[in-house]
Parts: sequence; C-alpha cells; structure tokens
Amino acid sequence: MTSHTATNPSYEQLPIIDLSAADRGSQARALLHAQLHSAAHDVGFFQLVGHGVTRAETDALLTAMRAFFALPEADRLALDNVNSPHFRGYTRTGDERTAGARDWRDQLDIGAERPARVPGADEPPYWWLQGPNQWPAALPELRSAALTWIDRLSAVAERLLRELLTAIGAPADFYAPAFGEHAHPHLKLVRYPGRAGDGADQGVGAHKDYGFLTLLLQDTVGGLQVQREDGLFHDVPPAPGAFVVNLGELLEVATNGYLVATNHRVVSPPGATERFSVPFFYNPRLDARIQPLPFPHAATAPGITTDPSNPLYAEYGYNELKGKLRAHPLVAERHHGKLLTPAA
Repeated sequence: MTSHTATNPSYEQLPIIDLSAADRGSQARALLHAQLHSAAHDVGFFQLVGHGVTRAETDALLTAMRAFFALPEADRLALDNVNSPHFRGYTRTGDERTAGARDWRDQLDIGAERPARVPGADEPPYWWLQGPNQWPAALPELRSAALTWIDRLSAVAERLLRELLTAIGAPADFYAPAFGEHAHPHLKLVRYPGRAGDGADQGVGAHKDYGFLTLLLQDTVGGLQVQREDGLFHDVPPAPGAFVVNLGELLEVATNGYLVATNHRVVSPPGATERFSVPFFYNPRLDARIQPLPFPHAATAPGITTDPSNPLYAEYGYNELKGKLRAHPLVAERHHGKLLTPAA
C-alpha cells in the first residue's frame, strides 16, 4: 500500500492534484488516490486541476459576476438578503460575521432554485433554507451563468468525492443517497473591496466549512490563508485554472477525524485593491443524516476536533442553519427571532 504520511511538508504550496488522472489507467489512478489520501488526511486542502471546467465556462461566470458588482448600489440593494428568510441575495460590506467579527466583503448568495418551503410546526426549522434566489433584473445573464456553474461544479465535486472515498478504501457511492436531486449546493459571488477604513484586515475570519467539499475559484490578487500543521496561517498562491479544494466538517465527522476540516481565512487586500472569489459548497440534502463512513483506517482515526461553541449535528440542515443564523444576524433578527438563542 502506498504511504499516505506527509514528509517534509512544504508550506509554499498546497498539494496539486490532477483529477483527470482517474481516466489514464490503473497506475495513474493509483497515484491519484495516494495523493488524495495524503492531502485529505494530512492537510485538508489542495489545488485541483484536470477537472474539465473550461476557460470559456469560467469566463462566462466571471464576466457576469463583475457586471453584477459594477451595477449601481441601488440595483444591488434591491436584492438585499435581509428581505429573504432563506438567506439568499446580496449582503452589504460588513454585514456578515465570522466568529462574531465583521467580514469586510460584499457578496451574492445563491442556491438551488426551488420554491420556498415554510416549515410546519412539527418540521425542522432548517427548511427555511430552501427557497428562491434573488436576481438582478438588469442582468439576466447572471442567473444563467450562476445556475450553470452550480450544475457544473456539482458534477465535479461528485466525481471528486467518489475518488476521495475510494482513495481511503471506502465505498465510492456511500454518500450518494445524501445528495441526488435534492442536494443543497451553495454558491457565493464575493468581492473584497480592500481594507476597511479602520485598518482591520479581516476579509473573512478563521473558520471551517460545514459541508462536504468546497471548490474555490480565486482571482490573481491572493489573500486566502490556510492553517497548516505548524499552527500558522500560510498563503495559498493563486494557480491558473485550479480550484482550491477544502474538506468540510461533515467529512471530518464522518471519518471521526481521519479526514480533516482545516481552518482558513482571507486577509483583505491592501488599500483599495479589489479581490474577487467564487466559493462553491457541495452540500447534501438538508434532511440527510450523515452516517459514519466504513473504511479500513477507521481504527486509527484520532476523533473530531471538539468546539463547545460549534456543536455538530447528524442532520446536515441543522449545521447549515446554525451557521447562517450566526453569519447573518440581520436576516436572523428579521425572520427567525424564535430560533435565536444567547449562544447563537
């Protein structure tokens, strides 16, 4: 068996993994699995190439995204997420929170386009997270580009998850029932406008993602940092054509800590420099209960990282609702006051 133990880890660059190796014969696929195993077990982050997403597809999304942020402020505020009980729409700079502190960015939150579902008295409150998106009337091409991106990256993430599970000796389709046509993907179109007026440099505070996989498209400005084995935060240099991939808390919980969800943050670019990024979150159905993963290394799993301020739930929807209530206090106060607790 190929060793998955990291030796002399380099903090200058994350592991670079070529997903297309899965199609190049048994030897190339075995090497891919060894690389995936090491990256997911040792680091929790890597750069993904060979994913099949073309430059034309990427340019279509980025062009529509830049056009959105170039709209007059009134057009963007017409999509204010404070008007959405589903946490969809536009968030003004400074209105989102991570670890209780403001994030200096504005963004558009988009999910699967579905009818609103208002939970009944006997239903879990996380059904509030299902609902329609808000789209700018002046930019109809954004809807097409964003929903196409969600479908495209869902397919990439599905394939990547199957290869990752195979890499650690687990059944490739073990979590397929948790996704399917009712999966709950999430796309953010994000702009970092530079440093805040008070000099604070928190673009996004240190955090872990709470789904399965995140695929991030970042521009050439930089600012993403990952906490590595030495406990320090290290820059992730932009790599042309690559997605930065990180594992979410659900995979850490599913493997009892054998696969790691890693803290990461964004440092605001200097001065008035703008940075654009597009994180895509591959999430299961809201009502999916995440079962422990059967795999040969389970006996050596160290256990999950425990944080009393961040409880993890077996049903995915509760994890996402917890995160949304904390991150978007204005939406929470307007629409979900009954769900708020002093700890939220």
